[in-house]
Amino acid sequence: MKVAMLGSYPPLRGISSYCFELATSIAGSDCEVEFLSFKQMYPAFLYPGRDLKDDDTFPSCHDPHLHVKRKMAWYNPLGWISEGLTTNASILHAQWWSLPLAPAYLCLCCLFKIRRKPIVFTVHNVMPHERSPWFYHLSRLLFSMGDHFIVHSSRNRKQLVDFYGISPDAISQIPHGPLDFQVNPDADREKIRTGLGFKPAHKVVLLFGAIRPYKGVDTAVKAFARLRTRIPSARLLIVGKLWQSWAPYEELIAHCGIPDRVKTRLGYIPSAEVHRYFCAADLVILPYHHFDSQSGVGGTAVSFRKPLIVSKVGGLPDLVLDTGAIIPPMDSEALSEAIARCLENSARLLKMANDADRVAQTLSWTTIAKRTIKVYEKQIAKSRHRSALIPTGNAR
Repeated sequence: MKVAMLGSYPPLRGISSYCFELATSIAGSDCEVEFLSFKQMYPAFLYPGRDLKDDDTFPSCHDPHLHVKRKMAWYNPLGWISEGLTTNASILHAQWWSLPLAPAYLCLCCLFKIRRKPIVFTVHNVMPHERSPWFYHLSRLLFSMGDHFIVHSSRNRKQLVDFYGISPDAISQIPHGPLDFQVNPDADREKIRTGLGFKPAHKVVLLFGAIRPYKGVDTAVKAFARLRTRIPSARLLIVGKLWQSWAPYEELIAHCGIPDRVKTRLGYIPSAEVHRYFCAADLVILPYHHFDSQSGVGGTAVSFRKPLIVSKVGGLPDLVLDTGAIIPPMDSEALSEAIARCLENSARLLKMANDADRVAQTLSWTTIAKRTIKVYEKQIAKSRHRSALIPTGNAR
């Protein structure tokens, strides 16, 4: 079986970490994967800071069953048409998450439908993180061509049914796996912590990922203000690329009187450097205001076997086993208390780290690949059955 997978692949950014793990896992299962990536995915003016540099620090993959093509560009429809007409894959697996990709995706999906090849969508964002009617309407148009849909959470499944009218039978819930390739087993934790400016006694709480309004940076800062006297050694480490102005957060940190308790690294973090921040952390928090799916950052925390506190939104609670580590969204008091319970109890931290290990075992990419391949096989069989029912020109 040969699969055409559409999405972003290293050295592009986007969701390349996820696509790398999924494509290599499926290829490792002796399934031929032709990955249709881009040489230029977005126009620069649509991206924060116009920073579209490739990340050349991703690991390489030399699996003979995986062939990566980087011929498409956002500005060249001829490239989209060429890929849609020339691939000899039996099925298209499209990773859907970003509105600017809609024209290319619509073109490729139309060509696959014309060629009577089934289409599977993994829907990473059923609804946009920020309000966008265009996202909804273009997603609906795309989904009308889909034969099956993969989502990461039960909430995503419900949204596909309620908002897009997709049959529950056409939806599979397959989790987002841990991003194991980012782990560096040889990293010197104490050296990394010292290099980041932390003392041995400091208890480091990490908030990692793109800084956007829904990520709950404000909730984290307010929670730390409550910890100022209770746990003087606690430090908040905020790491990620800005998608908005940092000024309001800087003002909030100053207003709360904790500029000495907060360290930041604002900017895109190359894949090869991600391990530094997770190695340095004693605890990882995801205090999201709202969220519908599973989190790549959460998957990374699980990969590093880090204790994790999450908001009760989307699929985030699936990443923890301790109900005390699940807090209401936008509740700085609850977050503060949850952090304190962890940092004041080393046995609890150890248990939560062991929980992360147990969660990681349930999210293995081998299992994810097998379940995904079963989806392919079922859709290809259905497509062949439908084709057999269509009379040929010689039918009487």
